Amino acid sequence: MKELIEFIVKALVDDPSEVAIQEIDGEKTTLFELKVAKEDIGKVIGKRGRTAGAIRTILNAVSTKQGKRAELEIME
Repeated sequence: MKELIEFIVKALVDDPSEVAIQEIDGEKTTLFELKVAKEDIGKVIGKRGRTAGAIRTILNAVSTKQGKRAELEIME
């Protein structure tokens, strides 16, 4: 799932080298912390959070299929 998020986000941003994803495993949920360059944060979130919502929807679909739960947090 980490690779999927990385692939999607790198296609959106201007500076793909600044994309960093940290995976934190919990008991029931896996948390993905996404960090991008300050100039690219708006591109990842999108208007009214639509892009971020779409990424989270894809992440939830993949994690449900694997029998897990995942959350995406966008950090600055």
